[in-house]
Amino acid sequence: MPGGLVALLDDVSIIARAAAASVDDIAAAAGRAGSKTAGVVIDDAAVTPSYVTGLSPARELPIIWSITKGSFKNKLLILLPGAILLSEFLPGAIIFFLMLGGLYLSYEGAEKVLEKLGGEKHGKTVDDVIEDPASFEKERIAGAIRTDLILSAEIMAITLNEIDLDVWWERGIALAIVAIAVTVVVYGAVALIVKMDDVGLHLAEKPSQFAQKFGRGMVEFVPYLLTALSFIGTIAMLWVGGGILLHGTHELGLHGLYDAAHGLEYAVKSTTGALGGVLGWLSYAAASALLALVVGAIIAFVLHKVIKMGHGPGDAEAH
Repeated sequence: MPGGLVALLDDVSIIARAAAASVDDIAAAAGRAGSKTAGVVIDDAAVTPSYVTGLSPARELPIIWSITKGSFKNKLLILLPGAILLSEFLPGAIIFFLMLGGLYLSYEGAEKVLEKLGGEKHGKTVDDVIEDPASFEKERIAGAIRTDLILSAEIMAITLNEIDLDVWWERGIALAIVAIAVTVVVYGAVALIVKMDDVGLHLAEKPSQFAQKFGRGMVEFVPYLLTALSFIGTIAMLWVGGGILLHGTHELGLHGLYDAAHGLEYAVKSTTGALGGVLGWLSYAAASALLALVVGAIIAFVLHKVIKMGHGPGDAEAH
């Protein structure tokens, strides 16, 4: 009997060690994958504040909470099961989903650059008179959740591509960890950003001169922060989108662009001394962003000029 108990305890300890190793593997995989999604996360955080711009300050946090709940549903109820099924039964298709995401990010980033350079603007604005605030708010939330679905799909695809776990439930846990962490970080940051001006106004009404000065500084800082986030988000989209395209073409057997970008990276790295590592990486990131800008500009031209030419006068007015 003692021998049986010892054997049982040995089995339990082996299972526990295996479980602990699995947890470590899952955590490590989630960490690696999370770092790869940084560009998309930055863009998500940069885009979302625009959905509450122009609306009542009292509705900002409820709107962000509604978008956050929609993001959790997108990632955990729609994309997570799909990603697990895809990795289990059709893993070869993951690269094509990544490439589609890379094309989308390239298009979005290039369109923002073209708009900044004076091109035609696309998408909704809050400049028009809002006749039905409740309906308008629902439309803004729905639009934000649709945008989140696209960005979340790219986050999940990048994560799935980076996870090196053989068991489906381990992949599922790693995906869920990244999904939850990204959602909390993005929408927590967004909530802080959109309420910074309110906090600043509150401090500006305090009797302390320091508090007043600091509060006014916060209010003045918010527009610059949003502008910086928009710029960083655009650069991040182009960098990540181009990097996905370079990696994807390489995986599909087209090595020219990938080899050229890495050749540039190694050339810069080997000729710039102590800063070689940083400058080499920056050169590769710049090459990735340039590729995305060119590809995205072509897609934008086709969507907004060529395809639009096929509509009749009535359709053109409707759009």
